[in-house]
Amino acid sequence: MSRVGRPRNQTARRQALVSAAGQAITERGLEGLRIKDIADAAGVSQGSVLYYYPELDDLVLEVHRGAVESFLASRQRAYDEAPAGEPAARLRALVDSGLPGSAEDSEHGLLYQLHRRAGRSPGHAELMTSLFAREVGLYATALEVGAATGAFTLAASAQDLAHGLVALEDGYGLHIVSHNAAVRPERARELVLAHARAVTGCPSL
Repeated sequence: MSRVGRPRNQTARRQALVSAAGQAITERGLEGLRIKDIADAAGVSQGSVLYYYPELDDLVLEVHRGAVESFLASRQRAYDEAPAGEPAARLRALVDSGLPGSAEDSEHGLLYQLHRRAGRSPGHAELMTSLFAREVGLYATALEVGAATGAFTLAASAQDLAHGLVALEDGYGLHIVSHNAAVRPERARELVLAHARAVTGCPSL
């Protein structure tokens, strides 16, 4: 197990513990998470973990917050790096960034584990809600731009279609990281893009 270096200031120490906790959750699973696992990953004592995060749930919430921001940033980069004058390319980039690359995809796996806390934690529920809304916003922008340039002929409002696309990728993504052999990443991508073609009237997707 790799160890996170010991930073000197408190902000960096907290961030190191958040990173170590994310690593521990990925390796052991959320339900089996122990203070010892986080301390080992961070290269500190268990007392140091408890000094900064007396409540383990507070640390897990910070892991969730960081995972959401990191995931959204990667999706925004994928969108921004696709050719600006090609709405279909930008929409494809969003689809690619929203699906796990494999059943062992650590980023998606971590998010799906953390989302399970939403049913019993307002903080986790808020993060899950925020992630969904911001992903919808990304898709809605891509769809609106495509419609404005004449590349897309939308079958419904951009907002409604964006909701459907996010829900589709979330559903397929859950099956992928759950090792459902019937849902392969490549096939999931094909199906989401087929839906996107149907609702945008864009054959080049």
